[in-house]
Amino acid sequence: MTDSKTILIGKGETPVRLHLALANRHGLIAGATGTGKTITLQVLAEGLSRAGVPVFCADIKGDLSGIAAPGTPNPKIENRARACGIDDFAYEASPVIFWDVLGTKGHPVRTTVAEMGPLLLARLLELNETQEGVLNIAFKLADDEGLLLLDFKDLTAILQFLAEQAELVTTTYGNVSKATIGTIQRRLLMLEQQGGDRFFGEPALELDDFLLTTPDGRGAVNVLVADELIHSPRLYATFLLWLLAELFEELPEVGDQEKPKLVFFFDEAHLLFRDAPKALIEKIEQVVRLIRSKGVGIFFVTQNPLDIPPTVLGQLGNRIQHALRAFTPIEQKAVKAAAETFRPNPKFRTAEVITQLGVGEALVSVLEPGGVPSVVQRVQICPPRSRIGPLTAEERAEIIAMSPLAGKYEEPIDRESAYEILQGRATTPLAHTAPHTPWETGSAPVRTGSPWGTAPAGGAARLPRTRAEQPKPAGRRILTQPSPSQGMGGILRDVLTGGSGRRQRLGEAAAKTLARSVSSQIGRQLGTAIVRGILGSILKK
Repeated sequence: MTDSKTILIGKGETPVRLHLALANRHGLIAGATGTGKTITLQVLAEGLSRAGVPVFCADIKGDLSGIAAPGTPNPKIENRARACGIDDFAYEASPVIFWDVLGTKGHPVRTTVAEMGPLLLARLLELNETQEGVLNIAFKLADDEGLLLLDFKDLTAILQFLAEQAELVTTTYGNVSKATIGTIQRRLLMLEQQGGDRFFGEPALELDDFLLTTPDGRGAVNVLVADELIHSPRLYATFLLWLLAELFEELPEVGDQEKPKLVFFFDEAHLLFRDAPKALIEKIEQVVRLIRSKGVGIFFVTQNPLDIPPTVLGQLGNRIQHALRAFTPIEQKAVKAAAETFRPNPKFRTAEVITQLGVGEALVSVLEPGGVPSVVQRVQICPPRSRIGPLTAEERAEIIAMSPLAGKYEEPIDRESAYEILQGRATTPLAHTAPHTPWETGSAPVRTGSPWGTAPAGGAARLPRTRAEQPKPAGRRILTQPSPSQGMGGILRDVLTGGSGRRQRLGEAAAKTLARSVSSQIGRQLGTAIVRGILGSILKK
């Protein structure tokens, strides 16, 4: 039975449904490898998309890409659907947009170095406290000198400049060791070899492109291709943490709504908290607690609930627990801890059932209207309507070509920034057309036959496809110290990125650079004239 206000998760003693109005109270999907976590994620993403809620999820193993294709007819799947009480089951694809930080299997995802900020960048590079301090000085120096930090070469250029001026900047900014800068540069080289340099640059990601819906009202399923990215776990975790911080800062306060604006699935969540300092975990907890008011729900996906710090775990109201193994004392402790997080069901012992669950089964407790957790049930998870398994390379390429964002992010833009200014090379900014209006429900689709609809008789509106058509990038942030006047959103963003978020446009930077150049030239001329006058007087005497 279809219900526009809930999503059917599965059936136990009674059908278990996720209430859309409470989906922004966050959730947890946990279980050992091979117990069905990915299928559960796929079912939830499909249901949210049909309800008009955009979704973001990471494809760690490559098999989640099948959500973009209809499922293959299978009697077992159809029998499971009937057993769960689904009377309108049909095989269908979800409207998927593929993203890839490495830019090979999806639309490239980029941000600027300035927007990443020194704190997250220091975590990405695994810097110690002293090295992080020097990195902060580099950002501050770039801010004061009007140098835009956009891409990877801008960061290396400002570090080289800092090393050359180390003796001069020490009195203003503090001690700067060339050996410390050398260590940071070596870490940057390692990040570059892992492909991390492709994450920095322009055009930078516009968060509105995560919130698209199709003309028939389905929410986009944004799939981050992470099968290669996961080999750089620090980059993966830092990228997702940055994305959460951006969502928190950019989205307006909306309070409680009938359904979320976005649901964010954080797979391999333990990587986010591994070796994280206490201050960072506290800020993650704040974001998880407060981003609810922005209409964003977060589901952490991990093998063991103990992978999540208790302060964060306590914020997760909707819980789906797949089987756990209990062969060792540590595993038995984990099972007991997981069982204690559920509201008990008098009909069975939760700790025993966790170890007895089969593939596709889970213990489920969701928030009921009023915010009270439901009694835990042993549930058969619904089957997905889309394909179980990966897409072929040809299918993926076709979906990327038919995407409403095709051509918007593919070609990088390199405008004048710190590297060009410090190298003494002036480049002319690219000419661009008027800024693009984000595609949304009711806009003209891209191609006939895509899940995004068909074009009207007047022709299909399309996004810019070539460099000449790309919208001119807005000036990105040069980050300094947090300002108390920014409010809670600004303060949280500052703590996570290490800056104030002040935006400095290219014109401002160019004007400051020109002023410094003119003043320096005048100063040199005056100095030369004075020295020549003094020497002339001495020689005459």
